[in-house]
Amino acid sequence: MSQPHRQSKSIALAWTGASGIQYGIRLLECLLESGCEVSLMVSKPAQVVVGMETDMALPGRVADLQKALRDKFPGAPGRVTVYGRDQWTAPLASGSAVPDAMVICPCTTATVSAVATGASRSLIERAADVALKEGRPVLLVVRETPFSAIHLENMLRLSRAGAVIMPAAPGFYHRPRSVEDLVDFMVARILDHLGIQQSIMTPWGSEREEI
Repeated sequence: MSQPHRQSKSIALAWTGASGIQYGIRLLECLLESGCEVSLMVSKPAQVVVGMETDMALPGRVADLQKALRDKFPGAPGRVTVYGRDQWTAPLASGSAVPDAMVICPCTTATVSAVATGASRSLIERAADVALKEGRPVLLVVRETPFSAIHLENMLRLSRAGAVIMPAAPGFYHRPRSVEDLVDFMVARILDHLGIQQSIMTPWGSEREEI
């Protein structure tokens, strides 16, 4: 696989407690490989989901988690900085240091609700609120099914506020052969929306090898 073009965007990435943490982990990997500076926030439920859905074990302390992730991706040109749930002094909490974009992946419907109402009870919610008010791209990769009327109304409210709602719904026209292929489909779509060059998925209509 060819390496993506290095870029120096600043991306805020949040992992919340929805199923599908593989999307968030793979997205972090691709962002770092692209040379992005990533500010990562991990909710406590997300740490539980990581243990349930992967072989990874995330340390509880912010400093230990940051070291573990930097050790996991040692050759990446980008860099990850981890912030705590209540770290209100983090740059992400202020419009004077807003990142180029923010992605919540995976995103719970509870997080959708909190961001839609401007609750800002945690750094994740505050960072999303700041990005929206500053007019920066905010992508919410919502993982839930079915959606209730409450969920849909909250997502519509966020869409009207400028957010992009991207349910974790991978396509099948690329004929996936593994779970990893399905994960890559969604990650490629996220990278496309962020304007980050990627080579993990060919665009629709382009030539590809026959399977």
